[in-house]
Order: sequence, then C-alpha cells, then structure tokens
Amino acid sequence: MLACAAEDWTASFLPRDKARQHYDFDGRPCRYDDLLALAPPDAMDRIAPGPMALRRAAIDAAQERLRQSIAAAELDALIVVGDDQEELFDQSNMPALGIFHGSSIRNARAAPANDAMARARMRFLEEGGEVEYPCQGDLARHLIGSLQQADFDISVSGNIPPGKAEGHAYSYVHKFCMGERPVPIVPVFLNAYYPPNQPSPARCFALGVALAGAVAAYPGDARVGILASGGLSHFVVDEAFDSTIVAALRRKDADFFRAAPLHKLQAGSSEIRNWICMAGAVGSLDLDWIEYVPGYRTPALTGTGLCFASFR
Repeated sequence: MLACAAEDWTASFLPRDKARQHYDFDGRPCRYDDLLALAPPDAMDRIAPGPMALRRAAIDAAQERLRQSIAAAELDALIVVGDDQEELFDQSNMPALGIFHGSSIRNARAAPANDAMARARMRFLEEGGEVEYPCQGDLARHLIGSLQQADFDISVSGNIPPGKAEGHAYSYVHKFCMGERPVPIVPVFLNAYYPPNQPSPARCFALGVALAGAVAAYPGDARVGILASGGLSHFVVDEAFDSTIVAALRRKDADFFRAAPLHKLQAGSSEIRNWICMAGAVGSLDLDWIEYVPGYRTPALTGTGLCFASFR
C-alpha cells in the first residue's frame, strides 16, 4: 500500500484479499465474505476517494518525516528488524532469529510492470539493475557474539545466494527511508510470520533489550539506530488493538509487550513482533513523534494499520 497510489488500493488488493485467509478480531479464521457480512454501515464511506486520498497524504507526510528523522540522527549503522517472507529463506530453512553479517546486501533488479500492483512491487527494487547496499558487518558480528552470551541461538548468514536478494522488509528501508547515501544496515531476521517457530512476544522483547545492551557495549562511539520494518494490524485493520500498541509505546509499557496476546498476532499482524522487539531496544528513549493511519482498502475493511514513529 505504501508504494501504491490511493486510487489503486481497492482494485489492486480486492482480489488478493478475497483469496487470502483472514482472522477476525478474536483470532478466529474467516474469509473475506465473513468480514464483509459483518462490516459496519459506514464501511463504504471509509474507502471513498476523499478519505483514501487524505490517508495517502498522511502516509506520504509520515514517510518524509521518517526519512528526515533518520537523516538527522547521523547514524553510522541502522539495525533493521524485519521478517523474511520466503524471499531469502523458505520452508527448507526458516530461522526463528537470524543476523546477516556480510559487508553488503543485494537488492534485486525491477522487471517491467503493466498493472498497478506489479508497479508498486517494483518500487521496492532497482530500475537500473541489482544494487549492493552497505552493511555494518563488524557491528553484526559483535551483536551475534553478545547475543550468544545472552543465551540466544542465532542463525547467521554472510552472503546472499545467487538469484536471491533482500526481502521487502529491508528493501523498503533502502528505497523509501534513505537518501542517496544509505546508512549501513545490520539486517536482523525475526520469523514473525510462519509457524511453527515464531518467537513469543516475551522473547521478541527480550531480544530488543539484548540488542540494546550489545550496542551499548560496542567499542567506540558509533551512532547506532534500530528500526522495526512492518505493519501493525493486517490484513484486517484492527484500529482498537493498534491503538493499544501506540498507547503502550507512549507509556513504555514493557509488561504489555511481553504479554501481547498471540491471537492478535495472526497473518500480517504477526509483524507486530518486530515492533515489540524494537520496543525492548528503545528502552527509556523518548517517543519523539508517532503517526497512525488506518489503511482501509476494501468494503470488508481489509487493509493495513500503517504506523510511523521515531524515538530519541
């Protein structure tokens, strides 16, 4: 949705949302028609062109503010916590937790695209051919060693196999959140999405705490940031639960994040685990700003809870 024009949201995503498995607000499996039957009377108003254009404008403003926040931080490295959705990994090997420690990570070349959805996907990739983005391998190896000492079993990767490239959790950061001089990243893989080895909320929060401790012990005076890449609720927008996430971030509520209800972390909403990890890492840092946009896109109110925030 972040790469797609608002006027294309419904047409592009409706066929996909009709076909996919959903979960209702209580975590019960359901289909698109079940959600449509329960849609509130104002559902069509929420996906009218005017409201969707306003949400698109709010998203654009928030993304620009995020870019400015990253640039203003003058980082030497950015730890990016994201989930790989069968892009680098697949069902032959899906690590629960992983860190990439190579010197660079490849983003793939974009292919020609005819429809709006395909064009949106291509915006995450490179028009002129494959690009190698810098990574902070020394910091990555320090994090690996520190996490091992903290009793985390970490899968590691030092290169990208031929024909593979970084997943969209990381290419989004490179293409949408950075300028011409990208900050070297440390890709941290957290299997938010695929059972049966998804880390618990408590484990995700503990990972964030351990990452912060490792960064604090890193020799020198490098400026290091951490970014959670992924949505809040999706593919059913759960504004009520998203608001509890935002409120917990504001009050630095570690207990809430450790005990986040698993039935709310289904389908795309599983990516909230990335935010829980980040919440553990930012610790006592102050929430500088936050913007939440309920990204409705169909009459059944499927879509994405789009959230942007900065701590310092």
